[in-house]
Amino acid sequence: MSIETVIEGRTRDLGGFTVARILPALTHRSVGPVVFFDHMGPAAFAPGHGIDVRPHPHIGLATVTYLFDGAIVHRDSLGFVQPIEPGAINWMTAGRGIAHSERTGPDLRASGSSLHGLQLWVALPRAFEEIDPSFRHYPKTSLPELTLDGARVKVLVGNVYGASSPVETLSSLFYVEARLPTGTSLAIPTGPDERAAHVAEGVVECDGKRIEASRMIVFAKGSTPTLRSESGARIMLLGGEPLDGPRHLWWNFVSSSQERIEKAKRDWADGRFRPIPGETEFTPLPDA
Repeated sequence: MSIETVIEGRTRDLGGFTVARILPALTHRSVGPVVFFDHMGPAAFAPGHGIDVRPHPHIGLATVTYLFDGAIVHRDSLGFVQPIEPGAINWMTAGRGIAHSERTGPDLRASGSSLHGLQLWVALPRAFEEIDPSFRHYPKTSLPELTLDGARVKVLVGNVYGASSPVETLSSLFYVEARLPTGTSLAIPTGPDERAAHVAEGVVECDGKRIEASRMIVFAKGSTPTLRSESGARIMLLGGEPLDGPRHLWWNFVSSSQERIEKAKRDWADGRFRPIPGETEFTPLPDA
């Protein structure tokens, strides 16, 4: 059998809109280096409303944001201001520490808007956990697309299906968007020990099992799975080699060292992270 387990998203309220949190889960803390996976929306905002994820810190990880619909304005403590739009990849490497905010822009807030997308956290290899922070934006047109037996595939990260993404990473992984029209199938890439497929829209079948949206299929090591959709689906494929050791996750911090997370807590509480130009709000440390 190809399926090791199926993870169902747990609903979380992020202040005005909900997400389905897939990773970390009780059965799987990570898939390859991906230690966090949120499926945002789909959500609709009336005029005057939107998302306001206030300034908050990260260490030891890279955030990867990808939208299907809507837009988010990213601001960070390096001074980058980048509208995130559907089809583009935004890769922010926190390293030793960065702060950022994510908000609906003023034009969409005034008119009303929708939002649907994903955010992943990729744990940095231990050798790069304290690297200088950075931010890269990869426009939609820079990411390769191809058609495989009717399935439309876009390679967001990595080298897979004979195509290479320009996204620069510090660890080996792949991340793919695939659209399966009615009655089509797609073979899952082989190679890495840890692989998964998240059903973002529609329904797919694997090993005779029906998997609906907001669920992630984790595949067995060494298996050769194929996904099929009789009614059409959008799926996200991801995978990579296991992490080079355990990771601690607390709030927005990821590290191989619990002591480093404690230091990050103190640094944020005491204002030692570089501020975000143009932002005045502050997200306090959670109570637990």
